Amino acid sequence: MYVLIIATLILIGNWALEYYRHLRYVNAIPIRIHVNGTRGKSSLTRLISAGLRAGGLVTVGKTTGTLPRILLPDGKEASIVRLMGANIIEQKYIFRYAASMKPDAIVIECMAVNPAYQWITERKFVRSTIGVITNARPDHLDLMGSTVQSVAMCLSNTLPAKGVAFTAEDEQFHILKRVAKQRHTKLHKIRPHDVTDEEMAEFSYIEHKDNVQLALAVCAQAGVSREVALKGMQSSNPDPGALKKYSHNNENKEFTFYNVFAANDPSSTEFIFKLITKNLEDGVTKLLILNNRADRYFRSQQLVDICHNLNYDYLLLTGEIPEKVYAYAMQENLPKEKVLPIGQIPMEELYTKISSLAKSKAHIIGIGNIADQAKYGASIVKFFKNKSNGKN
Repeated sequence: MYVLIIATLILIGNWALEYYRHLRYVNAIPIRIHVNGTRGKSSLTRLISAGLRAGGLVTVGKTTGTLPRILLPDGKEASIVRLMGANIIEQKYIFRYAASMKPDAIVIECMAVNPAYQWITERKFVRSTIGVITNARPDHLDLMGSTVQSVAMCLSNTLPAKGVAFTAEDEQFHILKRVAKQRHTKLHKIRPHDVTDEEMAEFSYIEHKDNVQLALAVCAQAGVSREVALKGMQSSNPDPGALKKYSHNNENKEFTFYNVFAANDPSSTEFIFKLITKNLEDGVTKLLILNNRADRYFRSQQLVDICHNLNYDYLLLTGEIPEKVYAYAMQENLPKEKVLPIGQIPMEELYTKISSLAKSKAHIIGIGNIADQAKYGASIVKFFKNKSNGKN
């Protein structure tokens, strides 16, 4: 009995000492920026990090997104190797590593979805001085509640105490503002009115004005001018899941593929599809590739539902459960002649199928999950990227 008590006390003491050490690492970094939201977290983390670096601040960034990365003060990147999968304890080790570089700032993407874990990450691990919530959209409803209001409440768990915060969320701003007031934090709502199309054209990939405006606001809060921060952002490396397009010609046909896999909640996907297709000339074939995961069937259902609002010619169902998603599409009365269950056929076969459906020009838009057991979505992106580079 005494041995058990002593062992317990030693364990508690060790935990207390470890947490004290962590707080030392946290407090050694004066500017701590915690980025949360439904969409755009990884891109925004990169934009803010690049803007702060351009302003002369020694900055460490950490993304969770498509591929977890540490963004180093010199602009280089290091991969994060996870032996046991993602775990919020990872943030503690990131701070220990970052503190060794004596940075002025750390920009860290929230990696938690569960609301309790979001609270723990902010209150115990990050203790941010600047909070950012990109937006609140209906995603991860199995963990964050059944409404967009509950999603906003969950995301508000990462708002700092007695700090400052920024968001581009409009419809649920009142919820975020109420929580910010409870935590004595000043919350700013930004709109991208002063970011021009000419400035956006300087990015090497398709970025959103909301993200750029949010990043500029955060950099200004940290003392970096708009001009300096924007130049740094325009020259930064995009997230691997960033919206990119790859074009090539083959047999008198012109193909353009858009990687929209990262925007896999329904409202974001619908917005980006309409953004891509709104100015297309008549006669361009619009193909959707919906890649599915067996453990994300509900998300596939959501993406099928928005197809009623999209002007597409064909919907190709790839991934792990094409027949199941096809049955749902038929149940929801999508046009049978437009929906094709493809599965995980070899890339060349998929390309041949697309070519047979395409007219002289085709825009191919990849949506859904980029990662499944076979990494089929990632293979699609790689295939069209290689095509655009003349490697296939």
